[in-house]
Amino acid sequence: MPRYRLTVEYDGSGYNGFQAQPGQPTVQGALEAAIKAFSGQTLRLAAAGRTDTGVHATGQVVSFDLDKAWPEHTVMNAMNAHLIEEEVSVLDCVGVDDDWHARFSATGRRYLYRILNRPGRPALDLGRVWHMKKPLDAEAMHAAAQALVGLHDFTTFRDVNCQSKSPEKTLDVARVTRAGEEVHLVFEARSFLHRQVRSMTGTLAEVGLGRWAVEDVAKALEARDRNACGPVAPSEGLYLTGVVY
Repeated sequence: MPRYRLTVEYDGSGYNGFQAQPGQPTVQGALEAAIKAFSGQTLRLAAAGRTDTGVHATGQVVSFDLDKAWPEHTVMNAMNAHLIEEEVSVLDCVGVDDDWHARFSATGRRYLYRILNRPGRPALDLGRVWHMKKPLDAEAMHAAAQALVGLHDFTTFRDVNCQSKSPEKTLDVARVTRAGEEVHLVFEARSFLHRQVRSMTGTLAEVGLGRWAVEDVAKALEARDRNACGPVAPSEGLYLTGVVY
């Protein structure tokens, strides 16, 4: 039974997250419907990450098995043809070994959070950035973010509904840079807790606004208390940009 790997891009604004849910528009539901439309096969695909409602992706990865061996370009083109009414696009398709898995074979995931930092609200990127009018100190945010790098108990930045067995994670990269009118936050790790990236972003934004000192982020981390977290950043600025295998 041939297995395929897809790289997928989507605007999450109109979806109730990635994971399929009965009666709700989801990215997974759209992809599985496209697979059924061209192959006639009903299946459940695997994904590298289950993004929340409103979260976008430029490098989501999924895998699934088909009963028939289709050419890779046929799978990609056929799926895109059936996704024409969706905000989802297949960027590439490759055949993989039958022991390869989009989620369990992954060794790293990379997220980007975009903050539009200017007085005027977004028009072209409405729903795709977090708009903050007050100036942000990106250098201070970056300095504060370094306290988060490494192996830590991230309870402070863990959603109360997180189903992970342990709050301990290793954050490999936490980088904050300014790109013109935008402030970009990049986080890389093998895996993340539920809403960890948005929780860290909202906290670091408090540093950028001058409401928190740089050292306050380390104190919040050490507290291991959800109440020590800053505001959680909204979903619309978050992107899953890549998965490492």
